[in-house]
Amino acid sequence: MGPPKIDEIGPWSEVKLDILKRYAVEYSKILANQKNPSFFHVYIDAFAGAGFHLSKTTGEMVLGSPLNALLVQPPFREYHLIDLDGDKIDGLKQLIGERRDVFPHKGNCNDVLLKEVFPKVRREDFRRGLCLLDPYGLSLDWKVMKQAGTMQSLDIFINFPIYDININVLHHNPETVLPVHIERMNAYWGDESWRDVAYEQSQGLFGPMEEKVSNRRLAEAFRQRLKKVAGFNRVPEPLPMLNKNNAIVYYLFFASQKDTAENIVKYIFDRFGRQTI
Repeated sequence: MGPPKIDEIGPWSEVKLDILKRYAVEYSKILANQKNPSFFHVYIDAFAGAGFHLSKTTGEMVLGSPLNALLVQPPFREYHLIDLDGDKIDGLKQLIGERRDVFPHKGNCNDVLLKEVFPKVRREDFRRGLCLLDPYGLSLDWKVMKQAGTMQSLDIFINFPIYDININVLHHNPETVLPVHIERMNAYWGDESWRDVAYEQSQGLFGPMEEKVSNRRLAEAFRQRLKKVAGFNRVPEPLPMLNKNNAIVYYLFFASQKDTAENIVKYIFDRFGRQTI
C-alpha cells in the first residue's frame, strides 16, 4: 500500500472543522461531568479520512476531524474511526499509534456503523455518542440516520450534499437522470418521497410544467424528515456551506434529542458558521 491521498479542502470545510471541534469540546465537557448516572461517551467518524487535509486557501496542512477529536479535553472514552480507503485507515493508525481507546474500521460506514459501532452506544447501557456523517456526496444511507434517531443516544452532524443532488439527480428533465443516481438518492433519502418535494407545478408559456424547488425548501423537507421519520427531537436549521462564488456546496445538519445540544449548535452556527467564506 502507498501513502494515503491527502484531500484538498476549501474554506467552507475549514469552517466546518472549526464548528465540529467547538461542539466536540462542549459535548465532551458536559458528558464527562455528568454524574448520577455517569455516561460513557464516544466519538464516531464515519468518513474519517487520512487525518490531515491540504488547505486550498493557504496551502498548509490542516488537522482533520479525527485528530481534532483526539485533542479534545476532557477526552472521549472511545474513538471509532471509519473509512472505506484502507490506505487512509493505515495512515491514521501510523499517526495515532497504538491506543486502546481508538478503534479504526476499514469498510463501508453504512455497514460498519449498524453492525459494529452503534451496538456499542446503546442508551440503556448509559452510553452516548457524537457521530460525524460527512460524506463527499450521496454515499450515506438513510437507514444509518434512522437508526441513530431510534437509538436516542447519539448526536449527529450530517452532510446534506445539495451540489451532488443538483448536478446528478434534480435535472430539468427527470428522464435524463441515470438510474445509478436515482438509486443513490433513494438510499440517502430512504425512499422515493423526495420526488414529491423536489419539484413543483408551475404554469409555463405552453402549459403546466414541473420546476425544481429551491435548495432551501429541499433542505427543509429533509430537516422535517429527520424529526418526523428518524425521530430526532431537535434539528435546528442547517448551515449552508458556501464556496467562493457563494454557491451552496452542502448543508451541515445537526440532530439530537436534547435542548441543550440544539442551543449550543445554534450558538456555534451563528458564531462560527455565518461568516463570509
